[in-house]
Amino acid sequence: MQTEAKVRAAVANARTVVVKVGSSSLTKPSGHLDVGKVSALVEVLAQTARRGTRMVLVSSGAIAAGFGPLGFDARPADVSTQQAAASVGQGVLMQHYETGFARYGVRVGQILLTADDTMHASRYRNAQRTLRRLLGLNVVPIVNENDALATNEIRFGDNDHLSTLVANLVRADALVLLTDVDGLYTAPPSKPNAKRVGFVPDVDEILDEVSVAGSSSGVGSGGMVTKLEAARIAVNSGIPVVLTSAGNIADVLSGKPTGTAFAPAAHRDSSRRLWIGFAANPRGSLVGDKGAIKAVLGGKASLLAAGVLEVHGEFSAGDPVWIDDEDGNHIAKGLSSFDSDEIPHTLGRDTSQLKRLLGEEYAHPLVHRDNLVLL
Repeated sequence: MQTEAKVRAAVANARTVVVKVGSSSLTKPSGHLDVGKVSALVEVLAQTARRGTRMVLVSSGAIAAGFGPLGFDARPADVSTQQAAASVGQGVLMQHYETGFARYGVRVGQILLTADDTMHASRYRNAQRTLRRLLGLNVVPIVNENDALATNEIRFGDNDHLSTLVANLVRADALVLLTDVDGLYTAPPSKPNAKRVGFVPDVDEILDEVSVAGSSSGVGSGGMVTKLEAARIAVNSGIPVVLTSAGNIADVLSGKPTGTAFAPAAHRDSSRRLWIGFAANPRGSLVGDKGAIKAVLGGKASLLAAGVLEVHGEFSAGDPVWIDDEDGNHIAKGLSSFDSDEIPHTLGRDTSQLKRLLGEEYAHPLVHRDNLVLL
């Protein structure tokens, strides 16, 4: 079991750190961009980068930075106006970041992603190569969702989720989530009985002990729920997490006991398996019987045709699919070894039957255990 001291030290000594900052941490109460807050954040990150730490900044704020110049008093509600505000605001935001980091001799590069960029394996790898090359060139990538193009049907919805995917893309050693409160509390901080939680050894257990709510700032799109989910994904990927307010960023990066630290899982999967588990968008599903699901849940078994009852959806070999139990619960994700129209002929047959009736090329698992991730 990791101690708080070990987790804090791991963050302070991290070689690669992803920092996510929300809109509410960069704006004034009116919702307009606060240049002073941007400058204060940049100063800490730039100085950390100059000491040799590879920094990635996942920054919200494009829409908030844009609706002021466009003459809006508050964040627009309709998607097209939000996209227009993001188009204007992203340039404003990057101008401040470029100018701010340049004062310390640090270069930055802009990366705009959509959820679609992480769901497809080839585009995921492209994003990964670009980010890693920027870090290799001592550039600080500034990442945001491409709000000017993303739609409600296919988007991250908040940069908390995006930051965990970016942390996996760059194989980060730590993730820092900056918000408008100084940590996780047992209840909303406005309540008199609320207590800050300094250390979370198991994020799944803490979910039963705290009461959290969504965003109430009117500026951002996330809330404590999305931050806890982001922390859960990150720690299960082997990445330590600290959640705190933007003003505490210097203390976090120096290992001081501020905010809430989340202990990572002991084992870290490969980039391929992390993509399958957290980014891949399943194209269909395979329904296993009780025996097959029990074997899969054991963590060492492939999904064999003999234990599959049904196939749903249209997909090709190599596409991600859900593995469901008979009640429709998602048990795992995996990469299918066959096209969806090939699978019905194999259902219920063991390896010897498949080899005899369909040929050697069909005598393989529908989803190999190396391409399967439990949820």
